[in-house]
Amino acid sequence: MDVFETLEDEFDEYFDRITTPRRNPVFQNRTNYMETLDETDFRTRFRLTKEAVMFVYSMIEETISAPTERNHVIMPITRLLLTLRYYATGSFLTVVGDFSGVSKASASRIVTLISQAIAQLRPEFIKFPTDTQEIQQEFYNIAKFPRLIGAIDSTHVPIKSPGGDNAEEWRDRKSQFSFNVQTVVSAKLKILDIVARWPGAAHDQTIFNNSFLKQRLINGEFGNLLIVGDKGYENTSYLLTPLQNPTTPAEHLYNESQIRSRNVVERTYGVWKNRFPILSKKVLLHVSRVQAVIVACAVLHNIAIDMRDEHFELLQQVDELADDIDQSAIDNVGNASVRSNLISDYFALLL
Repeated sequence: MDVFETLEDEFDEYFDRITTPRRNPVFQNRTNYMETLDETDFRTRFRLTKEAVMFVYSMIEETISAPTERNHVIMPITRLLLTLRYYATGSFLTVVGDFSGVSKASASRIVTLISQAIAQLRPEFIKFPTDTQEIQQEFYNIAKFPRLIGAIDSTHVPIKSPGGDNAEEWRDRKSQFSFNVQTVVSAKLKILDIVARWPGAAHDQTIFNNSFLKQRLINGEFGNLLIVGDKGYENTSYLLTPLQNPTTPAEHLYNESQIRSRNVVERTYGVWKNRFPILSKKVLLHVSRVQAVIVACAVLHNIAIDMRDEHFELLQQVDELADDIDQSAIDNVGNASVRSNLISDYFALLL
C-alpha cells in the first residue's frame, strides 16, 4: 500500500475521532433498503435490481464477510449497498456514509473492499465466449460485417489529481486528470475485455500495443476473426479501421458497415456510465483504488445484461459520447491486405 494512502486513511480516522461523536446506536438501527424500498425505487438508488444485488452478494459473500474488530457491526449486504450507492451517485464519501450510517473513513474502506471483491469476478464475467458463432451473427445482423467478434475503443474516467512528479501523465487532452480505459465490446453491449490501468495522457494505440489482447490476436488465438476500431488505431490483419479516403462504392459500403458495427462501443459507454455515474464524475479516491472501481462497474454492467436488467435511459447522445474518445488518426495503415481483400471479395459483391 502506498505510504501516502496509508497516512491519508490514518488522518481521516483521527479526524473522525476528534470531531465526530460516537454513533454506536446508529449502527444498530440502519435502514434495510432491501425491505423498505420497492423494486423501482431500489433500482433507481442502487442501479441494479434486488435480484441482481443478491446474486452479486452471493458471489462475494465469503470474501467480504470476515469479521473485523472495527467494522463487524456493518453487515456485508449493507457494505455492498453502500458501494453501489457510491457508484450510482459519485457523491462524496461523507454523503454516501451518511446514507448508510457510517463515517467517511469507514465508507472509504468499505468501497475499497467491495470494489476489490467485485473486480476479482472479472475472469468469470469479462471474457470472450468460447463459441463465437453467436457473437459473429449478432454483429452481422447490425450491418453485415463478417467474422466480427468485437469493437474496441477507449473512454476516460475522471479522477482527482494524483499529485507527485508524474501527475501530468494523468492529464488528458481535455486537461482533466483521468484513467484512459480500453474496452472491447459485443453487439449486445457486453464488455469482453478491459484494460483500466493507463493514465489519461496515454494514446489508445499505446494501450492496445501493450495489452494481452493484442498478443492473443497476434498469436492467432481467434483464427481469422476480427475486431474493429476507429482511426485512432493502426489497421492490421486482425483490427480493421475505416478508410481515410474511400472512393469506390465498395469502399464506401465497407466504411458504412464498419462504422455502424463499431458504434456499439460508444453505445456501451453511454449505457455503462449512465448506470454508474461515478464513471462520468471525478472519482475522489486515491488513484491506486480507482482501477478496482472501474473494473467492478464493468463486471456489474455485464451481470445486469446477463440478468436482462433494462438499460438506464441514455442521458447523452452517442455523438456526444464520441467526443470522449481520442479520434486522432494513425498514419501507418499497417497490414492493409485483409481489409483490401474483404472489400474486393465481400463488400463489392453486396452491391
